[in-house]
Amino acid sequence: MLQSINQIQDEIIEEFSFFSEWMEKYEHIIEFGKDLPAINDHLKSEDNLVKGCQSRVWLHAEQKDDRLVFTADSDAIITKGLVGLMVRVLSDHTPKEIAESELYFVDEIGLKEHLSPNRANGLASMIKKMKLYAIAHMAKTD
Repeated sequence: MLQSINQIQDEIIEEFSFFSEWMEKYEHIIEFGKDLPAINDHLKSEDNLVKGCQSRVWLHAEQKDDRLVFTADSDAIITKGLVGLMVRVLSDHTPKEIAESELYFVDEIGLKEHLSPNRANGLASMIKKMKLYAIAHMAKTD
């Protein structure tokens, strides 16, 4: 059975609670980037570029049955980890679930206060783009 967005967030909060140092947490974030499946080069287009990120981040959404599946990539290792984290949380859920989700794990694991302002803005831009994809897919099916 598929996990809910909140179950995945709780799992991530638990994973991050094992690390006492922020360097360990950054290494864990980088692992999310390494686990991200490669995105097709043709998806690295202007349309899929996340605006508001200092590094280049591509985010693509595809509807499979009633769910949105995200693929992503970045040219920066930490940013790729952050987008990998977001893909883990939001991918493979319905557009309605994604649009209505409250992403409390970002605060719970301390990301906001440990990211540079540029990275924090980039993360907010990724979340916004994922939710906009979800809203656009909801509008198509209504």
